[in-house]
Amino acid sequence: MTEKPAFPLADSLDPENWAEMRHLAHRMVEDALDRIEGLRDGPVWQPMSEEMRAGFSGTVPLTPTPLESVYADVTDKLYPHAMGNIHPRFWAWYMGSGCLTGALADFLAAIDGSNLGGGDTGANLVDCQVTDWLRQMMRFPETASGTLVSGGSMANIIGLTAARNSAADVDLHHESVADLGAPLRFYASDQVHNCHMKAMNLLGLGGKALRRVGTDAAFRMDIHALRGAIAEDRARGVTPACIIATAGTTNTGAIDPLPAIADLCRDEGIWLHVDGCIGALFSIAPKNRHLVAGIERADSLALDLHKGLHAPFDVGCALIRDRQLHRATFAEQAEYLQVATRGIAATEFLHDYSLETTRGFRALKVWMMMRHHGIETFGHILDRTIAQARHLTRRVEAEPELELLAPTSINIACFRHDPGGMNEADLRIHNTNIMLHLQESGVAVISDTTIRGRHCLRVAICNHRTRNEDLDLLVQEVLRIGKELRNN
Repeated sequence: MTEKPAFPLADSLDPENWAEMRHLAHRMVEDALDRIEGLRDGPVWQPMSEEMRAGFSGTVPLTPTPLESVYADVTDKLYPHAMGNIHPRFWAWYMGSGCLTGALADFLAAIDGSNLGGGDTGANLVDCQVTDWLRQMMRFPETASGTLVSGGSMANIIGLTAARNSAADVDLHHESVADLGAPLRFYASDQVHNCHMKAMNLLGLGGKALRRVGTDAAFRMDIHALRGAIAEDRARGVTPACIIATAGTTNTGAIDPLPAIADLCRDEGIWLHVDGCIGALFSIAPKNRHLVAGIERADSLALDLHKGLHAPFDVGCALIRDRQLHRATFAEQAEYLQVATRGIAATEFLHDYSLETTRGFRALKVWMMMRHHGIETFGHILDRTIAQARHLTRRVEAEPELELLAPTSINIACFRHDPGGMNEADLRIHNTNIMLHLQESGVAVISDTTIRGRHCLRVAICNHRTRNEDLDLLVQEVLRIGKELRNN
């Protein structure tokens, strides 16, 4: 016999008392505004106690809990232990720092509730307008198309899938990569993001299909080594399918020589994909757009809108120069998904350009942010982050105990504390401890990396709230912590 619930279950998920819900919703918004306004006064990040951590385990809730109690846990337990990437002194992993307009838009998108897989709706038109705005910003032709995805990794996968299908000598809608007449080869620098290795496996090509090309002293792809690798593969009967150029590497921010690589792709008949997740949006930065000249020549381009546009997670974009090829790569027929001449299905299905049949209304936050702030504002902020990285670099170069480990080409600076008398292994431990002290104190959150065998601290300034005095404080604290660790 089925046990009856302790009290009657609701017939709907709508509130029983709209006045109470309205009051709590207004309070949530007020609390959110207070939190953003007071960010600078709090820690960037703080570790969670074991007692607090234990509160996130337990059995599934079977019966209702008052929403006010649930919200109390959000403010008391979740918010104090957030990642901190919205804080002015968060510079780890090149995250982006969010935007209040975008956050409000996410709420409105959830209320709208549209599935952006398709349908003749206002949401569909907003999505199409956003991808067209991005196409214009990247100076792609009108024949190009775009699709909004979860982020940069998926945007790269979309572009590389189109590149694979374009280079294949069989129809990969019906045949397997095992049926290819010759193996396909993709090329990228030794600084490429690891999502491209994941892509090779997802595309059924395997890790060996991605050939890593050496880089110069500034960590840019060596064009001569690239030419040699292509010639060598052709001689072996391998088909060069795609060159992956990076506009802003994750390690150092290096930008591959895009015009030279575009020329090579044109001459060799090879697809050019640009991973622009970090640097592509410098195209709208008036003082620094020259850094990514040539990006508009790509056959496909990956954009991460969390970064240069500070859109709340998650949203990225893949642009493909050939709209027909883009659709042909992903479209599949289904009797239950037919375009009609009238009604809600009287429009092209957006899922024909991506892997997701179900897609959230990601476009609304980008649409609202672009309209509210204007592209010139985002370009100005991008210029400022590069200026701030150069300010930090000058501060590093002025301190005898700090060592710059890579050229600062955009808004990423790599350096370490070296008081002298330490070998490489000791320097790794020493600088890791500096990084952890910074994080655990709540003063700043930075990350670390290893560049050609040398460990360093990495500061990625993708934060519209950062000021020069924040970076001055970082240098001061690195020197102070480094001295204390050395003396102990």
